Amino acid sequence: MAEDIGADSEARRTAIVTALQEGLQRVDDLARRCGVSAMTIRRDLVHLEEQNRVRRVRGGAVPVDAWTFDHRIGRSTAAKDAIASKLTTLVPDTGGIGLDGSTTAFHLATLLRDRTPRDLTVVTTGFESFHRLSRAPGYRVYATGGTADAHTGSLVGPVAEQTLRQFALHTCFLSATYLEEKLGSTEFTADEAAVKRTMASVARRTVLAVDSGKLGKHAVAKCFALEEVDLLVTELDPAHPDLAPYRDRVELL
Repeated sequence: MAEDIGADSEARRTAIVTALQEGLQRVDDLARRCGVSAMTIRRDLVHLEEQNRVRRVRGGAVPVDAWTFDHRIGRSTAAKDAIASKLTTLVPDTGGIGLDGSTTAFHLATLLRDRTPRDLTVVTTGFESFHRLSRAPGYRVYATGGTADAHTGSLVGPVAEQTLRQFALHTCFLSATYLEEKLGSTEFTADEAAVKRTMASVARRTVLAVDSGKLGKHAVAKCFALEEVDLLVTELDPAHPDLAPYRDRVELL
């Protein structure tokens, strides 16, 4: 019972969330990391799920940030709306753009649906963005195909990457699980990171759009160094102190 008492239990639960964000998922691995029994970890996961900090899955858990699209769409909506409003100013009237499968990209697609471009091609790894724009006038919309990522639902894998290589895009609009000054952007899975890097490789400009709640943290799979990003867009004013670690490394909007 000593494992469950007081400040030690809360410190351990915080350590569990950190371990999940770094890629550990299984109960046995978490138990070894924290130096407690598997039974204690299971009790902690129940407690953390009740606090909406993790979601339990078979054999372990994933952090709440890794929930599927339907779970993520209701989070940080005001920030994502503000970011999407900034992003619309960067969308050309012709040519091609890429959208990842993030809820931030979906917020952008929602705003774009009410605007009619002359002839804009949109390539996306997100089912939801594809459906949002596929019948909107002025757009030619392609879903990449591929395998749905188990954590996010985004289309990933060799088929998605091969489809992306058929295009030459003006700008790609990508989000990230987290963004940290030294590591850059990171994702929960290597597959998610790989498909985003492929999209960026066929675009003249890479725009990274993240809400401020994702700053200063990291997940397990590296994606972009800050120097590989042309523009970082958050809901914050570019002069906000929370953006100080990034200000000299990447252009801010």
